Amino acid sequence: MSVCSRFHWLVNLNSAVVFVSISYIQQSVARNLGFLIPFVSGLMAMITIHMVRGEMIYKPKRCNTSLLTTFGVIFSALKTRCVRQRYLGTAAPSWLDHAKEHHGGHYSETQVEGTKSLARLFPLFTFQILYRTCIMQIPSGYYLQTMNSNLHFGGFLLPVAAMNVISIVPLLILVPILECINSWLFSSKDTGHSPTIYIGHLSAALSVVAAGFCEMHRKRFPQVEQTLSEELFLVSSMPCFHLAPQYILLGVAEALVSPSCSLLSFWLVPAGMRGISMHFLALFNGAGCFVGALIVQTAHAGTQGSWFPHLLHEGKLERFFFFLASLMMVNTLGFWAIAHRYDCTNGFRGSFPGEKLLKHEKAIKHYSSVLESSPILSPVEKT
Repeated sequence: MSVCSRFHWLVNLNSAVVFVSISYIQQSVARNLGFLIPFVSGLMAMITIHMVRGEMIYKPKRCNTSLLTTFGVIFSALKTRCVRQRYLGTAAPSWLDHAKEHHGGHYSETQVEGTKSLARLFPLFTFQILYRTCIMQIPSGYYLQTMNSNLHFGGFLLPVAAMNVISIVPLLILVPILECINSWLFSSKDTGHSPTIYIGHLSAALSVVAAGFCEMHRKRFPQVEQTLSEELFLVSSMPCFHLAPQYILLGVAEALVSPSCSLLSFWLVPAGMRGISMHFLALFNGAGCFVGALIVQTAHAGTQGSWFPHLLHEGKLERFFFFLASLMMVNTLGFWAIAHRYDCTNGFRGSFPGEKLLKHEKAIKHYSSVLESSPILSPVEKT
């Protein structure tokens, strides 16, 4: 739990530095220099890792389930299930159980049970798609609003990306606090799952609602001229800090959701499946970005560009935000309905037959070695 929280905290701390420094250089100093800095940083990181590779600690190879094995279990279960239902008419307790050797499949009990634990996480991953679509409004819809607002602050022109720092600050503050709260929630006997995920989903929905109202508020201000990247734009005279509530709510959502999802993806699968589980979480998060782009493209085509016009002041961007908020509310209610499945108090950890058998064998070997090396017990007592 601490690793998940501190990892996301450090990632967002680095993001805050990037959005303040590199975005300013790219917008106000030199655009190409803004691309050169990340390239040089990545190159130096790779050189550093190569130089210290001899000092790295490598864990001994374990019996991990590969991605090919996971897909093999799924295909074997489907194939065996179709054959058995067609010719024998019998069924296993779970459709994935058909991949087990004693049900006519080709995989061991441990491999199938690990795949079943991963399959239980797919509803959790699916509900993250629309949530990630809301998070991706920061570099899309929210940036459009910020670009078309007054970025001058005390005679200084703020970079557009600097507004993202407002969404990062709540995360930097809340993550250490939430780590303590989550420790109590996961150890409590009264609650089997953390409510932080669907609270975060609700916060994301409220953020998009706030963006809709802020857009209506922004268009009430008179237009002024503003120069961005040596181009002149007509923008609203509303200060960009009026958009802060939507950024803050989205930052709170990210502080609640991301560490908890990473924790559940790691905790609720056996040790050999944890890498695959984290990869699937990243895959579904990436799918949310593509779904967001698809929703924007569909809305643009369906409204003939009225929601995303060339001049934002003449469009109806708030309608898109309200539409996305309604989808996110349905998503939140759906996840709330299934959240009880992800019980970290009882959980799946340590409940897998393969892991239990391995622990039992180790305990027997340890007990036998103790008996053999003990000088106190007589042969009769050892027997």
